[in-house]
Amino acid sequence: MEREKTGGPVRAWWRLCPKRHAVLLISLAWVAVYFATREDRAWMEAVYRFAVRPWHRGAGWLTSRLPFSLAEWVIAAWVLLGIAFLAQLVLHFVRRGGGAALLRWAVTLLGLVSLLFGLFCLWWGVCYYAGTLAEREGLEDRPIAEAELERVTRYFVLRANELSGEVPRDADGVFTVDHADMFRRSRTVYHEAQQIFPSLEGPDLRAKPVVFSPLMSLINNTGFFFPFTAEANLNVACTDALVPATVAHELAHQRGVAREDEANFAAVIACMTCGDPEYAYSGALMAYVYLGNALHSTDYEAWKGVYDLLNEDVRRDLDAHNAYWDRFDNKVTEVSDKVYEAFLETYGDDRGMQSYDACVDLLVLYYLDRI
Repeated sequence: MEREKTGGPVRAWWRLCPKRHAVLLISLAWVAVYFATREDRAWMEAVYRFAVRPWHRGAGWLTSRLPFSLAEWVIAAWVLLGIAFLAQLVLHFVRRGGGAALLRWAVTLLGLVSLLFGLFCLWWGVCYYAGTLAEREGLEDRPIAEAELERVTRYFVLRANELSGEVPRDADGVFTVDHADMFRRSRTVYHEAQQIFPSLEGPDLRAKPVVFSPLMSLINNTGFFFPFTAEANLNVACTDALVPATVAHELAHQRGVAREDEANFAAVIACMTCGDPEYAYSGALMAYVYLGNALHSTDYEAWKGVYDLLNEDVRRDLDAHNAYWDRFDNKVTEVSDKVYEAFLETYGDDRGMQSYDACVDLLVLYYLDRI
């Protein structure tokens, strides 16, 4: 008797590894939904409020119990597993010539990549399309005049000068911090800022130093927020001048601020209001760097007049900062910058790397009537 047919090639393909196929298809389905609906602000806001924020709070609370950055070890494990996986895949193909087992390997790899990408879209991509900090807090949005830019830049220069004498310095007179103590204090940096902007409210979680910080310097990276573990991770190999402010920047991401300009703005607000001289000095420097760069490009003479007000301590810190990063001005950093710029544009920020500088308008409009 002729055996009854049990299905075509699609069913046979599915039966090879049904669970892996299910992971692959569900992940791809979510990614398709995300890209199809990410411009729907109400839908993204709902996903953010009921799925993303609870994850960031819960995962952040759990990983904050660890004294080290879990994120960097997860990334290292992914890299090693990826290399091992591809090596085994190639060996299997060479030794056995492909077949069903090779297809299982391929489906497994595609499933894992799709799953991780899908979770990244959920736990971070959604943040880019939900409400912005400016929208949630009703921040003013209008073009700024050069005179307004100069006035606020001058304010931060004077604040940096005042605070420069209140912070510790090394034998060369360069600003230095006790990293362990600085990270411990990072838990409370947003206490006052969240009173000003309630949407910044969140659990008191500390940032984490990264063991592989020298590698971060090679790719021109000062810090990153890792949505899988909800940790704020910092490069501590660089000079200390902007490290506390960068801590506040990454903690802003941890509190749901996705856009880089808004994270810079939130970082300055947090640093300047937290009552900690080291954070305040670093925040004033960060504000000056962005404001000063903008002023330099619009009115050189005005910038020169403001720059001349900087005292020797502040100039020494800025010179040390610039000298450090000049060492990594090479093809590796150029490629990494282009990759990250493409990433920002993929998630809807067509300003790319310039999005960091866009905090200038926010800073000027916020501080203009407060100084």
